[in-house]
Amino acid sequence: MAWRGWPASWLWVASCGLLLLVFVLLLSPRSCRARRTLRGLFMARSKRLLFRIGYSLYTRTRLGYLFYRQQLRRARNRYPKGHSRTQPRLFNGVKVLPIPVLSDNYSYLIIDTQARLAVAVDPSDPQAVQASIEKEGVNLVAILCTHKHWDHSGGNRDLSRRHQDCRVYGSPQDSIPYLTHPLCHQDVVSVGRLQIRALATPGHTQGHLVYLLDGEPYEGPSCLFSGDLLFLSGCGRTFEGTAETMLSSLDTVLGLGDDTLLWPGHEYAEENLGFAGVVEPENLARERKMQWVQRQRMERKSTCPSTLGEERSYNPFLRTHCLVLQEALGPSPGPTGDDGCSRAQLLERLRQLKDLHKSK
Repeated sequence: MAWRGWPASWLWVASCGLLLLVFVLLLSPRSCRARRTLRGLFMARSKRLLFRIGYSLYTRTRLGYLFYRQQLRRARNRYPKGHSRTQPRLFNGVKVLPIPVLSDNYSYLIIDTQARLAVAVDPSDPQAVQASIEKEGVNLVAILCTHKHWDHSGGNRDLSRRHQDCRVYGSPQDSIPYLTHPLCHQDVVSVGRLQIRALATPGHTQGHLVYLLDGEPYEGPSCLFSGDLLFLSGCGRTFEGTAETMLSSLDTVLGLGDDTLLWPGHEYAEENLGFAGVVEPENLARERKMQWVQRQRMERKSTCPSTLGEERSYNPFLRTHCLVLQEALGPSPGPTGDDGCSRAQLLERLRQLKDLHKSK
C-alpha cells in the first residue's frame, strides 16, 4: 500500500536505506560512540514518554489520589508535628499562618483577626489545617487553590464538607477538586478586610494561579502565595506549558513591589540556594541568604517568607535579564537582553542545569 502517494517500491527502498545506515553506524570504527548516541536518543525519548504517561495517570485518574493518600500517611508518621517549625506573621488585624504539611509543602491560613474569618491556601492535609483552624478559633469561609496537583488540593473535599459555607476558588482550566467559584486573571476575593487578587501564571499547570493579598487595607506589606510558580531562589517545573509561558508568568511576579512577602508552596530553600551558587558563585546576596537558611534548617525552622526584593538579588530564575547570569551560562542562540525568546532559552537552560545538579 502506498504512503501519501509514494510508490510502494520507493517506500521499501527508503526503509532499507535507513536500516543500512543504522547497521553501518553500529559496525563503524566509532561504533561505541554511535551506540551510545542511539541509546541516549532512545532513552531520552523513553523518559519523556514515561513521564507523560505517569503525569497523566497522576492528574487524570484515581491513581494520583491514591498516591497522594500514601504520601499523606507517610508524612504524618514521619513528621507528627510537621516538617518545619513555623512562625506566623501578624500585621494590623491580619495574620498569616504557615502550616507545614506532607514532607515539604506549606499550606496557609490568612486570618482577619477582628472578624475571626479565615482563608486557607492549598490545604493539602485537611487534618493539619483543621487543627490550626480550631487552635485559632476562626471560621473557614474560603479555600484558595493555586493548582490541581493533589499535594495542593487534596484537602478540598474534607474541609469544604466540614465547613458548609466554605467556598473553593481556583482556575476552571485546572480541574481543581470540589471547585465552587472559578476565578480568572485579576479577579478579587473579598473576605472581611482581606482583599486577595488572583493572577494567572500558567506553566507549571495550564490553570496555575497565584494569590496576592493586598497590604493597603491593613497598612502592611502585600503577601504573594505563589504555589508552585516561585520558591525561595527557585521556580516550579514547566509541566503544562513552554519556557516562554513560564517566563511570562515569572515576569508577572517581577512586576510586584520589592517589599511583597513571598509565601511559597514548598520548603526548597537550601537546595535552591545551593544551585544558585553554582551559576553565580560570587553573588554575595546569595551567600548571605544561604548562611541564614542553613542556620534555620539546622533547627528545622521554616525559611519563609522572603521578599521579592531579596529574590531579585539571588534567584537565578528571576535574573534571566541580568548580564552577569547570561555570561555565566555562556552564549545563547539569538540576541540577549530584552528579547523574550532568548530569556526563555536561558530559563530552560537553567532548568536543565538544575536537574543535573540535583541528580549528582
